[in-house]
Amino acid sequence: MTGIVIRPLRPADEAAWRRLWTGYLDYYETRVPDEVYATTFARLLSGAEGEFHGLVADRDGQPVGLVHYLFHRHCWKIENTCYLQDLYTDPEARGRGVARALIEAIYAAADAAGAPSVYWLTQEFNYRGRMLYDKVGVKTPFIRYNRPL
Repeated sequence: MTGIVIRPLRPADEAAWRRLWTGYLDYYETRVPDEVYATTFARLLSGAEGEFHGLVADRDGQPVGLVHYLFHRHCWKIENTCYLQDLYTDPEARGRGVARALIEAIYAAADAAGAPSVYWLTQEFNYRGRMLYDKVGVKTPFIRYNRPL
């Protein structure tokens, strides 16, 4: 897609980021309190070691996608690994290379940080996303379990 610019999240992006992240959370049929929005946005901007990072995809100067990622230790490797936690594209921008550009930006960030391993999770029903993931990643046989609440 032409006209897409991937860049770090900025303080002035808060309203657009909230709109995009709300779309992401709605897709997964979940909600979080306003305090989580505020805390997450602050963490994404902190630049602190071990904290989440955020990128946005701009089209014609307007944010149309986001990605959140984290570098962390791994017991099977010396170098850190990169976890891509959230990836979202506005519905009207889908199928135009936005998500691929965001994933490729994470790959580049991981390479620059000396953490070539990148992984993410998605839900079984995310068929459209999985069509892209099958092209840019390798599906693993792992099954996830959560602690019951």
